[in-house]
Amino acid sequence: MERIVENPDKIKKAEIVIGIPSYKEADSIGYVVSVVDEGLNRYFGKKEKVIINVDNNSPDGTKEVFLETPTKTPKLYISTPPGVKGKGRNIRNLFEAAVELGAKVVIMVDADLKSITPQWIQYLAEPIYLGHDYVVPIYIRHKYDGTITNNISYPLTRVLYGLRVRQPIAGDFAFSGKLARAYLTEKTWNENVFEFGIDIWMTTTAIVRGFKVCQTFLGAPKSHRAKDPSAHLGPMFYQVIGTMFSLAIDYEYIWKDTEYSMPTNIFGFGLGVKDEPPAVSVNKENLLKNFLEGADQYTKIWETVIALPNLDELMEIKKKDVDKVKVPAELWARILFDYIVAYRDEVFPRTELLNSLIPIYYIRTLGYVNETKNMDTKEAEDYLDNECRIMESEKYYLIAKWNQTPRKDGIPSIVQYLG
Repeated sequence: MERIVENPDKIKKAEIVIGIPSYKEADSIGYVVSVVDEGLNRYFGKKEKVIINVDNNSPDGTKEVFLETPTKTPKLYISTPPGVKGKGRNIRNLFEAAVELGAKVVIMVDADLKSITPQWIQYLAEPIYLGHDYVVPIYIRHKYDGTITNNISYPLTRVLYGLRVRQPIAGDFAFSGKLARAYLTEKTWNENVFEFGIDIWMTTTAIVRGFKVCQTFLGAPKSHRAKDPSAHLGPMFYQVIGTMFSLAIDYEYIWKDTEYSMPTNIFGFGLGVKDEPPAVSVNKENLLKNFLEGADQYTKIWETVIALPNLDELMEIKKKDVDKVKVPAELWARILFDYIVAYRDEVFPRTELLNSLIPIYYIRTLGYVNETKNMDTKEAEDYLDNECRIMESEKYYLIAKWNQTPRKDGIPSIVQYLG
C-alpha cells in the first residue's frame, strides 16, 4: 500500500513503537503525544523507541501538531495517500513500520484520549516483555459508554472463541513484533478490516491463532469522545459487526469446538482508582423510536432472517412503554445467531442485512439501560457478566442452525451428510 513518510529524526530501528492512528485529530493528538513521551522516558528511558502517527492525510493540521509537539522520543509520521481513509489502513501502516524497525513491543493508543497517563505505557508494555503477545486494556467506563462492546463484541467474542476479553474493540492495545508480522500475512483482510473493523479483527486473530492474550488494568477511567448510544451509528456498526460475522465464517472450525469461556491473565488489580468514569447520557425515547421505525422499514428482512418464535417475542416489545422494555439475553443471543447464519448465506446484501440489525441493537440497548438504571459500575459489570453466561448457554442454537440451514455456497450441511 502506498504511503507518505516523514522521518525527521532518521529513525531506522526501535525496540518499542508507539502508534497513534488519526484522522482530523489536531485538537487532541498533541496531549496524547506528550503523555506517551513522558511514559516512554520514565519507564523505558534506555530503550530505543519511536512515536509514530499513522494518519489518513488529515486536512486539519494533525501532522503539523504531531511533529511540532516537543518530545524527547523521536517521531515518525506515516500517512495514506490523499483521499485514502480507514483506521485499518493506518494500522496496517503501523504493522509494516514496526516490522521494518525490528520492534519487540508495539503499543497503539487512540488520538482523542483525555485520560491517558504515563503509566498506561508501562502497563501495556510490561506484559509483552513477560512473554505475552497481545494485551487488551481494562479500564473503568461508564456503564453506557461502549454499548456495541457491551451488547455485541464482548459477549460474542466470549461465546464464539471462549476467551473473556472485556474490551475487544478498545482501540488501545499492545502486541509483540511477532504478532505484527503475523497480522501482515493474514488472508482475512477486507474492506471492513481496512476501516473500523480493525480492532475486533486484531483481537479475534490473536485469539484464534493461538497467541498469548492477556488483559491489563490501566489505572484510570477511559475518557474520550463518548457518544449517546441512541445517536446515528454510521458505517462503524456494519464494519465492526460485519468483521465479526465474516470471521465467524472463517473460523467455524474453532468456535464449534469451543464449549466454555475462560478468563485471561490480568495484570494490575485496580490500583486504588476511584470509580468516576465520565457520564454518558442516553435518550431512551430515541432508542425506542429507532426500533419502531426499523420494525416498519425492515419487515421483510426480519421475517426472512429471524426465526418465527424469536420474531414473535421481539414484536411483543412494540407494545411496551419505554421504561418497561426488556430484551432477554436468551432472545438477543438467538437473534444474533439468526443474523450470523443469514450473513453467511447472504440472504440479503450484507450491508443492508447489518443495517437491519441496528434497530434491534437499539432496543437491546434500551433494555440494558432499563435493567441497570439503578446500578453502579460494579453492579452493572456483574449484570453484564451474567448476561454473557446466558448467551453462552444458547450457543447450541447457533450450532444447530448453522448445521441445518442449507448453505448458499453449496457446501453440504451435516444434515445432508447424515441423511
